[in-house]
Amino acid sequence: MTYILRTHQLTKNYRGMEVVSGVSMNIRQGEIYGFLGPNGAGKTTVMKMMTNLVKPTSGEIEILGEKLTPTSYEVLKRMGSIIENPIFYENFTAQENLELHCEYMGYYNKNAIPEALELVKLKNVERKRVKEFSLGMKQRLGIARAISTKPELLILDEPINGLDPVGIRELRDLFHLLSRQYGITLLISSHILGEMEQIADTIGVIREGKLLEEVPMDAIRGRQTEYMELHTPDITKAAFLLENGLNVTNFRIIEGSSVIKIYDLKIPQSEMAKALIMNGVSVDSFYKKSHSLEDYFLQLIKGGGQHDASH
Repeated sequence: MTYILRTHQLTKNYRGMEVVSGVSMNIRQGEIYGFLGPNGAGKTTVMKMMTNLVKPTSGEIEILGEKLTPTSYEVLKRMGSIIENPIFYENFTAQENLELHCEYMGYYNKNAIPEALELVKLKNVERKRVKEFSLGMKQRLGIARAISTKPELLILDEPINGLDPVGIRELRDLFHLLSRQYGITLLISSHILGEMEQIADTIGVIREGKLLEEVPMDAIRGRQTEYMELHTPDITKAAFLLENGLNVTNFRIIEGSSVIKIYDLKIPQSEMAKALIMNGVSVDSFYKKSHSLEDYFLQLIKGGGQHDASH
C-alpha cells in the first residue's frame, strides 16, 4: 500500500497552548481524504504544517516518501494547495494570475492554464480582472491555480465554503475527476459533513487538535444504522425508566431538546412504548430511524458519543 502523505505525532504549540496534539494521519495514493472537524479544531494548522507555512513544534511529516524539512522545495513543487482564502493580484486577470503562478513554480506547459480553467468551469473569463470575480469564482480560480502545475497531491482547506448548491456539486464532480481520472491524491478539509460523505474515500475526524478517528468510508457505512427516537417532555423520567426499569443503557439524550436516541434495540418498540406510558411517561412520538453518517460524525465531533443516562 502506497502512502503519499503521513504525519507522525504532529504537534503545534502557540504561546504555550497545544492547538494540534499528536496527530498521525495516513493518506493513500490516489484517494480523496476528507479531513473533518468543527471550525477551530486544528484543520488549517495541520495543513499549514504540511505545506511548510508553519513549523511543527514536534512530530514528523512525510510527503511523497520524503521527510518534510524547512528546505523541502522540490517536494512542494509536486503539490498544489489552497490554505484559507485564496489570495490573488486583484487587478490582474485570471490568466495573468495563473501565468505568474506557473512562472514562480518553474512550470512551462502552455496548455496547462486553459486546461485548468476549463476543468473548474471558468472558460471565457480568463481576460476578466479578478476583482470582478464572485467569491465562488475566486474559489474555482484558486483550485485552477492549485491544479495548473499537475500536482500529485492537492491540499484544499474548506474549498466549498461560500459556494451555492450548484457550485458545490460541480466541485464534487471535479474532485472525483481529479482523483479517478488524473490520479491526484486529494486532502480536503471541511466542516460540512453531508458533503464529505459524498466525496471522501477515507475520513479523518479532528476535534480540539486531536485526531479522533481515521477510517475508510465503507467501514462507516457498514456500522450500525438503526435506532429509535423518542420525543417526550419527561426526559429525566424516561431516561430513569429506560435504564432502571428496562435495563437499556445505550441511549443518548440530545442536549437542549426533548429527544432521546435509543441504540439498544433488543426490546421491541411496542413493548418499550407500553412500559413508558404505563409508568406515566408522556410520549409525543416514538419511531425507528436510520442512523445517518452525519449523526455518527456529530457524535464524534461533539464528543457526545453513545452514553448512558447517568452522565
